Amino acid sequence: MCLGVPGKVVHIEETPQGIRMGKVSFGGITKEVCLAYTPEVQVGDYVVVHVGFAISKIDEKEALEVFALLREMGETASLAEDELNQIDPTG
Repeated sequence: MCLGVPGKVVHIEETPQGIRMGKVSFGGITKEVCLAYTPEVQVGDYVVVHVGFAISKIDEKEALEVFALLREMGETASLAEDELNQIDPTG
């Protein structure tokens, strides 16, 4: 199952090749994410991340609702772990 996981952008930088990259926090786990598809995103914004790419910006309320729903389903850890492992297979 493929899933986009919401996370909070905590740092943004540009690579020497001109690609915007960010550090995104997923409930305490921070991963590097490509921000090329979401050029409007700033530090403090929430994004939906799929296989290492931020695919959309969402507001904090929506991100927190998704986290609450996943917690209710008892899936938060396993789904986030699966998504994060796709970003970094060594994770």
